[in-house]
Amino acid sequence: MLRLLASAPLAAGFAWSEAEASTAFGLAQTAQQAAAAGTPFSPKFFNPHEWQTVRMLVDIIIPKDERSGSATDAGVPEFMDFIVGDQPARQTAMRGGLAWLDLECQSRFDKMFVDCAPGERTAVLDDIAWPTRAKPEYRHGVAFFGSFRDLTATGFWTSKMGIDDLQYMGNRSVAQWRGCPPEAMKKLGLA
Repeated sequence: MLRLLASAPLAAGFAWSEAEASTAFGLAQTAQQAAAAGTPFSPKFFNPHEWQTVRMLVDIIIPKDERSGSATDAGVPEFMDFIVGDQPARQTAMRGGLAWLDLECQSRFDKMFVDCAPGERTAVLDDIAWPTRAKPEYRHGVAFFGSFRDLTATGFWTSKMGIDDLQYMGNRSVAQWRGCPPEAMKKLGLA
C-alpha cells in the first residue's frame, strides 16, 4: 500500500498532450449528453466502488453552486477515467489513494469513505487538504489528494460548464491598441 501511494507525487507531474486534452474534453461532453439521455457511463479504469468514491469526492471538491453545476455535472469523473486509464503511471497512485481514503475512514469510523457522514468525510479531507498543516503520517494522503484535486480542477475548468463558470470569452481581436486603460493604470498606481 505504501509503495502504491509513494508513486502519487511522481504521477502528478505528468502532463497531457493537446490531443489527450481534446479527447478528454470530448469525452466529458459525450458523458454529459449520455447522462441527459439516461444512458449510464461505464468506466473503463475505475471499479464500481472506486467510481462511487470518485464521483463523491469530485463533488466535494467542486460542488454545485449558483453559477454552475458540480464537477460530476461537468463530466469530471468521466474525464478522470479517461486520463487515468490512458496514463499507466497515474494508475497505481490513483488506486492507492482511493484505498488510503477507505482505510483511513475504516480506521477512524469503521466505515468506507462513501458510507461516512459528511462531517466524517470532511474531517479526513481537512487532514490532507492543507499540505503545510498535515501531520507527517498523512503524507501519502496529502500527495494523493493534491493530485486528485488538480485533476478535478483541470477536468472542470476545461469543460464547457467550467469555461462558462470562468466567463472566459476567448481571444478577442483589437482593432487598434491604445495601451493600458487609464482606470487600470490608476488602480496600479502608475497614472
